Amino acid sequence: MVLPLYERKAEFFRTLGHPVRIRVLELLGEGPMPVRDLLAEVEVEASSLSQQLSVLRRAGIVTSRRDGSSVIYALAGPDVADLMQAARRFLTEMLTGQAELLETLREDQDDADDQSVAVPR
Repeated sequence: MVLPLYERKAEFFRTLGHPVRIRVLELLGEGPMPVRDLLAEVEVEASSLSQQLSVLRRAGIVTSRRDGSSVIYALAGPDVADLMQAARRFLTEMLTGQAELLETLREDQDDADDQSVAVPR
């Protein structure tokens, strides 16, 4: 049975749904990196990083190759880096909009406080 595209997309996004995996993809967006450098940047246990890299590799999102005693990881293609950048832009715009809304609400509250008159009893 062939899965519909929307189910494959959902599976793809589930694969991305872990903070360590996202961080690894952001780092690899800058270029291939050996595991030791990823480990220094991500700051998780080696076993946890290995597990997350394995998930990304099985999904075909990253590739790995040996270089002597080092294993070098890279994005399988440039589209993943583009996706990470698009997500950053989207979140930045969303958070900027929320910050602007919060500021407006605060200003409205300040105006309401200024206009309220204490009623003597």
